[in-house]
Amino acid sequence: MTGLRDLISFLNKLEDKHIFYKLSKIRNEAILVEVAVPGQRWEIEFMDDGTVEVEKFISDGEYYDVNELESLFEKFSD
Repeated sequence: MTGLRDLISFLNKLEDKHIFYKLSKIRNEAILVEVAVPGQRWEIEFMDDGTVEVEKFISDGEYYDVNELESLFEKFSD
């Protein structure tokens, strides 16, 4: 897939399939489509050179209690 037309086509397909997404921009040369489905989150970047990069984050199915939030701050704070 390349170009704006392909990005729009991809977004239309997500909408047709009732798949939740949101758009954002974290790199100067790309538009990021964040897709959320049960147990997974996908980041699809449409680059200005026509390439597409896909990264998938898949849940291990584990749930944690509120105490896990402290490890978030311990591991990822500046």
